[in-house]
Parts: sequence; structure tokens; C-alpha cells
Amino acid sequence: MPTKTPKAKAKAKALKKASAASASVLLLENQLCFALYSASLTMTKVYKPWLTKHGLTYPQYVTLLALWQRDGLTVSELGEQLFLDSGTLTPLLKRMQSAGLLRRERSSDDERVVRITLTDKGCALYDAAADIHSAVACSTGCNPGERRSLTQHLQQLRTALAHA
Repeated sequence: MPTKTPKAKAKAKALKKASAASASVLLLENQLCFALYSASLTMTKVYKPWLTKHGLTYPQYVTLLALWQRDGLTVSELGEQLFLDSGTLTPLLKRMQSAGLLRRERSSDDERVVRITLTDKGCALYDAAADIHSAVACSTGCNPGERRSLTQHLQQLRTALAHA
């Protein structure tokens, strides 16, 4: 078996080093996507017991948050705000209507437009949401400034990815 020349040894060493670097890029713990995904799953799990007390799921909760901010959104406006398509949003809204949290009403001007308004029951959950927010905020271990900064960074990331 022929011996390797110094040049061949250097090349083999460089290839091994490059391969190791590439492999570390593909480690699960080095993936931004997985960090975001697993953090989202964990955050939803933290919310679950608080929301269950009020008969809500996390998607229902964020829908209420959007409507508390601006009641009377159309389905398409709500979908844009929540980053949900109508195929996901429509069954969610139907369940929330059945639970008495909101009303879905077709526009008299344009039958294709459905406007979403909160019921008294949906409005009444607003105070409970403040308690839920406080409890979950404490769970993060972040102070208010850190939470705001993290939220802003994630919003910037979402915007960048949406325009990629």
C-alpha cells in the first residue's frame, strides 16, 4: 500500500475537518427551526392547564386575543393576523360559535364576506386572559424587557422568512 504524500495527508485532514463541520451544522441542537418548533410546543403546553380551566384551546385563545384587540374582523383579516388559512380558521370559528364565544355574520353588502364579533361570553373571558398572561409570563423566567425583545426578534425573523 503506497504511503500518502504530505500533500495528500493535508488534503485528507482538510476533508475530514470539513466533514466534521458539516456534520455539526446538521446536529438537531444546532437547528434554529427545531429550537423554534420545540419552544412553541413547550409554550403551548404551559398555556394548556390555564386555558383548559376556561374551556379554550390555544388557537381559540389567540383568536380571542385578536378579537379583543379589534372586534368585528372579517374571516380573511383574522386569518392574516393569525397566519391561518380559511381551511383551518373556519372550523375553529364554527367551534367557537357553538361554544357561544363569537358570532359569524355574513355581510349584507357582500355575501362572501363573513364578519366575526364577540359575544358577551367571549368578552367576559378578557379578565381571565390577563391572569393567564401573567402566569405564563412568570413561567418564561424572562423579565418584561427580555420578553419584549425576544418577541420583537421573533417577529423580525417571521417577517424575514415570509419575504425570503
